Amino acid sequence: MAKSPEQMLESMKRGLLEKTGKPLDHWTDLVRKSGLKKFGDQMKLLKTEHGLTHGYANLACQAAKGRLDANEGDMLANQYSGKESLRPIFDALAAHAGALGKDVEIAPKKTSVAFRRSKNFAVVTPATKTRVDLGLNLKGTPGTNRLLEEKPGGMCTHKVRLTSVTDVDAELKAWLAEAYTKA
Repeated sequence: MAKSPEQMLESMKRGLLEKTGKPLDHWTDLVRKSGLKKFGDQMKLLKTEHGLTHGYANLACQAAKGRLDANEGDMLANQYSGKESLRPIFDALAAHAGALGKDVEIAPKKTSVAFRRSKNFAVVTPATKTRVDLGLNLKGTPGTNRLLEEKPGGMCTHKVRLTSVTDVDAELKAWLAEAYTKA
């Protein structure tokens, strides 16, 4: 069974304490007291001046902004508010991603949901009122008319535009499985 988001968060908090000797509260206080407002500036502070890895810096910055307190169900509901007809597409993608392995984490954010194991392998975003975009990390895979190549340097190398749950077909599931194996 995949780790729940709560289990992943607790694991990250334990790891942060083990690596730095200081709990998450220490780092969130440091971010808040820094006076820095921009997320990128906060990340830079923690990474360059305090030696935190990207993941731990992100955790501290998200916590400092109160984002870890948000209910994941509410985040999903907000993403699909006014786009309820698209929710079955997300549900089908999440079901397939979760079935790929016990190490899959399905992590809702404010505007998207990441599917990850050691790193993100896919991101689902309700892009418009009629379309969901599935970003995939498929480095080295040539694009097609359906599997669109993204600009280099982005989090995802490819994107697939989905307008119906029937778009979550065998071809798409194979790409998702390939992205999982590369993560």
